[in-house]
Amino acid sequence: MRETPTWRIPIGIIGLFVGLIVYGVLIAVTLADSLRSWPWWAQTIVYLVLGLVWLLPLKRFLIWMETGRWSPPPKSD
Repeated sequence: MRETPTWRIPIGIIGLFVGLIVYGVLIAVTLADSLRSWPWWAQTIVYLVLGLVWLLPLKRFLIWMETGRWSPPPKSD
């Protein structure tokens, strides 16, 4: 358990915010024109998948913010 404040949490939150903005703009710029001609239901599926993809690396990122390591700490019994 962390006892003192760490720089990783505010930097991690700022990094996450900036990363999500960059990811959203990148998706909007690269895919918006090509998806415009697709049916609404196909666009919905694509945007739902892309809206969830950013969650995949989030667990390790949150672990790093809390512990400074990219993998979870070993469990102590």
